[in-house]
Amino acid sequence: MSKITGAQIRAARALLRWTAEDLAESASVGLSTVRRAEAEDGPPSITAANSKLIRMTLENAGIQFITRNGGGVGVRFKDPNV
Repeated sequence: MSKITGAQIRAARALLRWTAEDLAESASVGLSTVRRAEAEDGPPSITAANSKLIRMTLENAGIQFITRNGGGVGVRFKDPNV
């Protein structure tokens, strides 16, 4: 599992139309943890455990994280047919 970035967390939350509070509650992490994670464009300065909780919560909500490729990292909705 590759690391996600703060920019990806912000983008995923926007796709879902979730507030930072929604993500914090759904992931069972503090609001300050979500805000700290999103404050950086690169890898967030939060614990690996909290990063995993956030990632799993967003993936369970239908987000797919795109690893670095020709266009860079990103997010999109998972294809429901896969």
